[in-house]
Amino acid sequence: MRVLFSILMLVLSLNLFSQEKEITDKPKSLIKTQAQRAKEKAQKAPITSYKIYSIERDTIILDTTLSIKKDYELNFLRKDLFGLMPFPNEGQTYTTLDFGLTNFSPFPEFGFKAKHMNYIEANDINYYSVATPLTELYYKSVMEQGQNVDALITLNTSKNLNFSIAFKGLRSIGKYINQLSSTGNFRFTTSYNTKENRYGFNFHFTGQDLLNGENGGLTQPEYFDDNDPLYDNRPRLQVFLIDAKSFLKGKRVFIDQTFRINSKDHQNNLLITNQLNYEHKVFEYNQATISSTIGINGSPFNRFGAASLNSNINDQTFYDKLYNKIGAIYENKALGKFQFFVENFIYKSFSGIDKTVGNIIIPGQLQAVINTIGGQYDYRKNKFNGTVVLSNSISTQPLRNLDANLTYTINPKNSLSFQYQNISKSPNNNYILNQSSYENYNWYNSFKNEKINNLSVNASTQWVNASVQFTNLNDHLFFQDTKNQVNQQLVTPQQYSGSINYVSFKIAREFKYKKWGLDNTFLFQKVDQKDTILNVPQITLRNSLYYSDYVFKRAMFIQTGITINYFSKYYANDYNPILGEFFVQKDKQIGNFPMLDFFVNARVKQTRIFLKAEHFNSSMTGNKFYSAPNLPFHDFMIRFGLVWNFFQ
Repeated sequence: MRVLFSILMLVLSLNLFSQEKEITDKPKSLIKTQAQRAKEKAQKAPITSYKIYSIERDTIILDTTLSIKKDYELNFLRKDLFGLMPFPNEGQTYTTLDFGLTNFSPFPEFGFKAKHMNYIEANDINYYSVATPLTELYYKSVMEQGQNVDALITLNTSKNLNFSIAFKGLRSIGKYINQLSSTGNFRFTTSYNTKENRYGFNFHFTGQDLLNGENGGLTQPEYFDDNDPLYDNRPRLQVFLIDAKSFLKGKRVFIDQTFRINSKDHQNNLLITNQLNYEHKVFEYNQATISSTIGINGSPFNRFGAASLNSNINDQTFYDKLYNKIGAIYENKALGKFQFFVENFIYKSFSGIDKTVGNIIIPGQLQAVINTIGGQYDYRKNKFNGTVVLSNSISTQPLRNLDANLTYTINPKNSLSFQYQNISKSPNNNYILNQSSYENYNWYNSFKNEKINNLSVNASTQWVNASVQFTNLNDHLFFQDTKNQVNQQLVTPQQYSGSINYVSFKIAREFKYKKWGLDNTFLFQKVDQKDTILNVPQITLRNSLYYSDYVFKRAMFIQTGITINYFSKYYANDYNPILGEFFVQKDKQIGNFPMLDFFVNARVKQTRIFLKAEHFNSSMTGNKFYSAPNLPFHDFMIRFGLVWNFFQ
């Protein structure tokens, strides 16, 4: 058999050799095909020629490696979720455990902030510069009956012109009644720079729609808490709302452009900048069946109080925003960039016609024009990288913003950064005005600006990453439940007249020994306030112990291990679907339960494969796990994920 096999291989080799000789005898074409040129270009292009950058021009190189950080980012938001507690179904909102994740803008926003957790904002959009066409495919299985896919294609038609198109789609029914998530996020970008970088622009368009079933939580959470096997089938647990849903839809056109007046780049340059952002949004709350019941023979009642309709509530709020910023920059290569700018911010929020509730007239719309002037200084040289922005309103609606950032890079492995922010923030629209078919959800308020002082210090070193944050809040706006009956939810906006002081300390360190790794993140938070307005868990942590190695003759790289997430017990904010907002409650604490995940991840060339047993300890700890005060986290489940990069 061996002799026969050897003879066969020899014959095949001779045959192939003779065929190759025949081919080589033919005259070769001097004209390369397009496929051949693309293949040669791809072979020559290093990974450093595939760049991703933000609107602030922060640039990173495409990373196709497999690390524990990649495991943390395999989720619907495509980012590390430390400090966020997911709701039970993919595509729902998140409870914020780390108050330091809150971003503050001086301009009034649309509101419905909890609904925006899955909404891609203008600052979240990435732009690209690639040597050859690049495709990235993301896939992850969901809780029940559906999939989550995110596909991106980007290419440079020339060195200076790039296009990208991407779509993220999700459908997941979930494990509980009326918990459907069905979302779509479309993105299109283009970037252009002239050969000598005299003119450049970034443009993007987004179209997004986020649909969620809103069940209002469990009517009898004690059935869940008691570990009754009858309710292991989660659809048997009764919820407050059986057919309610919320819907957020938005379209945005954004352009950011810069033009250098002098034709050549010199030591001193003068530039003109412009940024334009137009966005249209719609938030809708729909509830066909108004009444709720508790138990089989329970009496019907209205979860959100008296309503003007007996069925088919359909509250809608429309929003249009136009932001335009024009600036002039003087650049000195030694001293930095000095910018003067003016901003024009126009918005209109429309809910319907004027209506009277009690003795209060609730207008159908809210609109304003805000103009500001400001300056910005940028310095990037040697080991220092700093930016200072100062702006102030010159219109009747006051606001103010001072934002200073400084980073000192000691060496490539060690750096220190400082940030200070002082804001007088105009209230979001839904604090001022809201119209609803529910009588208690109609208001027209006049609130003061929120005053926010925030200081943070970050150290990123080869030994440990640590940060400290101090925040002072005055005239803080929040939503609070003012119900006077059990099982009702009457949420209204409030402004706290006192002062709130927040401090946090966060430390992260990864230990490695041979093929083993231990990644640790610890967060401590403390709030000083007379009343319980700002509630956060005192301790939040995550630890991952894992093993890494090459297998199959180094054709595959694997990582396998266990991750634990934990946060201490506290009065977490509850969620209201009519407003798409979290609100302060003092009835129930959640937390003090571990969540354990076992994972096996692998990398083959540019493909990363993820297999995870999520919350596998759910049956061991008892049913204490909640994402919100009356909304449980998901049980044990096995999920599969994939991230695949194609270079053409």
